[in-house]
Amino acid sequence: MIAANYTEFRKDLKKYLDRVEEDGETLIVKRGSGEGTVTISMREYNAMLETMHLMRSKANAEHLMRSIGQVECGETVKGKLIDPE
Repeated sequence: MIAANYTEFRKDLKKYLDRVEEDGETLIVKRGSGEGTVTISMREYNAMLETMHLMRSKANAEHLMRSIGQVECGETVKGKLIDPE
């Protein structure tokens, strides 16, 4: 995570946006009297939207969490993929 004030951000806009996009950094732009803003890459934004979509349903969220737990405990099964002809 990187932070800059408004003046620094404006002065080095390209540098900051390149770091966000290329390095996956999250950028906080502080503003004098306001809360400031957060800038993330489009890739990160889309990943967040996808996660929210998948977790929206309680049943789906529970299934995903159970599956993650099984993988972490080594409870996996190896199988062959079906080759469509």
